[in-house]
Amino acid sequence: MSYEKVLQAKDVVIGTKQTVKALKLGTVNEVVVARDADHKVIAKIVSAAEETMVPILYVDSMKKLGKACGIDVGAAAIAIIN
Repeated sequence: MSYEKVLQAKDVVIGTKQTVKALKLGTVNEVVVARDADHKVIAKIVSAAEETMVPILYVDSMKKLGKACGIDVGAAAIAIIN
């Protein structure tokens, strides 16, 4: 379900640094985080999303999340932009 949401999104930000930056700017509707990502990598994203009251969706695979975004590598997290 969440992968389909990513595929249908018009504008996404891919990667941990860019996602945190977008959260701080206040332009994020939802954050999608891969459960198999390293906890240290996604901790900042989860914290920033909780602080800004942005919903967090979890998916099972970094590889599938990356593929849903149209990239050939895994993605730990992405942000769906307004």
